[in-house]
Amino acid sequence: MLGSAKSDSKSWKVLIMDKVTVKVLSHSCKMADITDQGVSLVEDLFRRRQPLPSMDALYFIQPSKENVVMFLSDMSGREPLYKKAYVFFSSPIPKELVNHIKCDTSVLPRIGALREMNLEYFPIDNQAFITDHERALEELYGENAENSRNFDTCLNTMAKRIATVFASLKEFPCVRYRSAKASDPSLTTFRDSIPEKLATAIWDTVLKYKSIPNFPQTETCELLILDRSVDQIAPVIHEWTYDAMCHDLLDMDGNKYVVEVPSKTGGEPEKKEALLEDHDLVWLELRHSHIADASERLHDKMTNLISKNKAAQMQQNRDGELSTRDLQKVVQALPQFNEQRDRLSLHVEIAGRINQVIRDDGLRDLGQLEQDLVFGDAGAKEVINFLRTKQDATPENKLRLLMIYSSVYPEKFEDDKASKLMKLARLSPEDMKVVNNMRLLGGSSDSKKASTGSFSLKFDGHKTKQATRKDRTGEEETWQLFRFYPMIEVK
Repeated sequence: MLGSAKSDSKSWKVLIMDKVTVKVLSHSCKMADITDQGVSLVEDLFRRRQPLPSMDALYFIQPSKENVVMFLSDMSGREPLYKKAYVFFSSPIPKELVNHIKCDTSVLPRIGALREMNLEYFPIDNQAFITDHERALEELYGENAENSRNFDTCLNTMAKRIATVFASLKEFPCVRYRSAKASDPSLTTFRDSIPEKLATAIWDTVLKYKSIPNFPQTETCELLILDRSVDQIAPVIHEWTYDAMCHDLLDMDGNKYVVEVPSKTGGEPEKKEALLEDHDLVWLELRHSHIADASERLHDKMTNLISKNKAAQMQQNRDGELSTRDLQKVVQALPQFNEQRDRLSLHVEIAGRINQVIRDDGLRDLGQLEQDLVFGDAGAKEVINFLRTKQDATPENKLRLLMIYSSVYPEKFEDDKASKLMKLARLSPEDMKVVNNMRLLGGSSDSKKASTGSFSLKFDGHKTKQATRKDRTGEEETWQLFRFYPMIEVK
């Protein structure tokens, strides 16, 4: 997109975006990548902008009526803001908006390109993306969701953004979804039909892409749509990988971590932002490791770096005189050593801070109980004992424990049992609503027993202990608390 807007001269270009597309681009590339493509200025579509009639403009915007009207006001009349406009829409543009642009005869000669980029999703690493709908659970499954405007907007936007992924990858998916659990269609609720509604909306959007050049005409892959009831425990339980612990226990903004570094002038520590992303090779190597394994490997890496690096050795031992050849080796090795040392130091500090939180919050005991509940090795007695003896546990951790407990043993929250647990845990009524919603999300104990669907949380109907997972055979557990696994895993 940025490279295709080639102007006659080698002058700089302006890039104009809206609130959504600026997030798309910021998830995909850095400012340096944009400037490398000849962009000198990035502007907000809805802010007042300085006229630059000698420069070309790139518009990367959503195909909404408001955006099109704003674009036309920029480029129409005798004195447009920019010399030429190259317009790229983040998703398919309705025909009526294309006709609206065609009707403005003063703008048409000033348009260098008018294309659908089909790029409206937010990659968070090289294997995952989000559609940025933090309130989707409320807007799709909430009490007043049925026939609401928020429901339609959320579902259609989500479908459109998921579809742009397949347009980008040039893949035509066979869309599969989890059907309603009820064997009798008359018992199917509005909420049961949501996966089907989303699947239909995605399919309708993807079908339009068949007109894209080189887009497949038959299915090339599979898209599986599930709702959270397949595995409601995974987002709640404490997972013990380095990546999960970073996002769970540290105050991070997305993948951004703020670290304090000693001041060079000896004053207050300076705050420095670090991005934990795929370009960081240490992060890439350790992110899926158990936190204990990651801590050990970081210690070994730092020790090896210092022992093998000549510049480091010479920095540590400056008593002896250095030959000219030794000085040359120091100069050659020092920049690389400093970069490696700083990168490792960052992760050593992060791992240290995580381990400190684990100790301060007593997460090892809590994590053991959480996993014992999930694998059927603990029940009401162990939960009640924990709540009685660990009164200093944080409200959040007690809440998460009861959410897991309610998912595994929903019958323990019927009648007045829930209020007794609430008093013991010293949780607010609002917190207990969350626990009850967790129970309802997985269905009542009766419906769980009757469920025979292919995605049932029960693996073994004859098992005497109640468990939502079974231990994986043939896998030796090297690290403590590394037993848990999500129901759906990427292989």
